[in-house]
Amino acid sequence: QVQLVGSGGGLVQAGGSLRLSCAASGSTFGINAIGWYRQPPGKQRELVATVSPGGNTNYADLVRGRFTISRTSAKNTVYLQMNSLKAEDTAVYYCYARKFFDDYWGRGTQVTVSS
Repeated sequence: QVQLVGSGGGLVQAGGSLRLSCAASGSTFGINAIGWYRQPPGKQRELVATVSPGGNTNYADLVRGRFTISRTSAKNTVYLQMNSLKAEDTAVYYCYARKFFDDYWGRGTQVTVSS
C-alpha cells in the first residue's frame, strides 16, 4: 500500500502562486508515476501533472508553462509550483501515484483562485 499526503492548498488571487506538496510513504517501491489530478466544481477529475522516477514530466495543456512539478532526490515528495493562477484553476487537487497497475489517491486539498 502507498499512502499519500497532500498539502498546500488555499485561497489566492488571480495571478498569484501556490505550491502543493505530496508526500508518499509505505510501499513506495515500484511507483512509476506520481503527481496531481484536480476536480473543478461540477466537472470530472482531470490530470494536472505527473513525474516519473526517471524525471519525465507530463502536463495538462491547460497548465503547461504555468505549473512546474518537481520531486526530492529521495523521490518520495513531489511539489507542484503553480504560478499565474487563474479562476479556472479553482478545484480540489488530489495527490496521485501509480504503482504497477494500481492507482493511489491522497485526500484532496482545495485551491481557490479569486478573480
